[in-house]
Amino acid sequence: MAATRVYVARLAGLVVLGPDGESIGRIRDVVVAIRYDRQQPRVHGLVVELPTRRRIFVPILRVTAIEPGVVTLNTGTVSLRRFTQRPGEMLALAQIVDSVVRVEDPDLPDLAGVDVHVVDLGIEQARSRDWLVARVAVRGHRRLGRRRTVHVIDWTMVSGLTPYEIGRPGQDVTQLLEQFEGMRAPDVAQLLRELPEKRRVEVAVALDDERLADVVQELPDDEQVELLSHLEVRRAADLLEAMDPDDAADLLGELPEGEAESLLALMDPQESEPVRRLLEHSPYSAGGLMTPKPVVLTPSTTVAEALARVRNPDLTPALASMVFVVRPPTATPTGRYLGSVHIQQLLREPPAHLVGGIVDTDLSPLRPELPLAAVTRYFATYNLVCGPVVDAENHLLGAVTVDDVLDHLLPEDWRDRETNDERAAQA
Repeated sequence: MAATRVYVARLAGLVVLGPDGESIGRIRDVVVAIRYDRQQPRVHGLVVELPTRRRIFVPILRVTAIEPGVVTLNTGTVSLRRFTQRPGEMLALAQIVDSVVRVEDPDLPDLAGVDVHVVDLGIEQARSRDWLVARVAVRGHRRLGRRRTVHVIDWTMVSGLTPYEIGRPGQDVTQLLEQFEGMRAPDVAQLLRELPEKRRVEVAVALDDERLADVVQELPDDEQVELLSHLEVRRAADLLEAMDPDDAADLLGELPEGEAESLLALMDPQESEPVRRLLEHSPYSAGGLMTPKPVVLTPSTTVAEALARVRNPDLTPALASMVFVVRPPTATPTGRYLGSVHIQQLLREPPAHLVGGIVDTDLSPLRPELPLAAVTRYFATYNLVCGPVVDAENHLLGAVTVDDVLDHLLPEDWRDRETNDERAAQA
């Protein structure tokens, strides 16, 4: 039986079907229009994520049935244009849930004058077929060590849910962060880009340094700079420490020199030193593209030890595809560079063998001053996804990976899925 009353948190993730049962996507949010006169807000529609990860808008009047586990539309034809929030619209899960409100319900005197948080919104269908926000679920304050109780309040008895008040700083992001759990950093970055600036900053502040670093590295350069500008200086330095050195160098290279130096001075010297070395190179050269933290081994390392190193889950597949063999020391810039060993070769050798006996000395290394075009030809010529960068004194400086090359070869707006889909359609 189709529901005429439902809570928006239960809609999140439900499959959206067309009239013939074809899957269109999954619900990610509900769009409502909050009024200043405290009348019940109207539900404008749903934010639906397609299999391609693009988020589109589906008007609520297209919905014919809301059932357990599925929402059915009256048409399979929907606009594929990426969802854009309009003035006066609010996202129920991304913006309203977690807001601080006050309750004016005479039946709940304990909540009078107390800040409580919104945990859900109850919507219901009117006779006109419009959907309206009718209830607000709030979480009360903790009493005597007991768990906080959730109360369901009539919309008219809740204050603090105007666009102005929701837009004030300090809003909680607990529910929003729960949506990001288990998601890959590029997907979180895409969702972060679609949030209003205020919520984007609040999410960034709430994420831990490692998670935020992974996400920021997937943002376009200008959006990285903008987000960094909203963080406290100490937190910004901590974020740079958590980022990969090459990505941190790229970000600092977008900042005014004085600002970049101030942040470098706040970083731990062990973390800032490799970043400073990268900043000495042109960003479009092998030296500017490289990471100073590839897998570096000595000739006496066993194959078993080498394989253990490349199993490190923090390594990208490209960095794990090759190890580099040097005379001690192994910290970049290293001692004398001897050669490289591909992971396929490691897998073919007995575990007790030494990597010094299987080093590939025929592969010419990259020089740090080589331009991007030459680096690209190098990868194409030798069918590589990772290559060593060696200076004139034969010290290993780092390694360039194919993902760093692609980042600089693709158009600046390559992360914009709608733009690239349109470009592909026109090709």
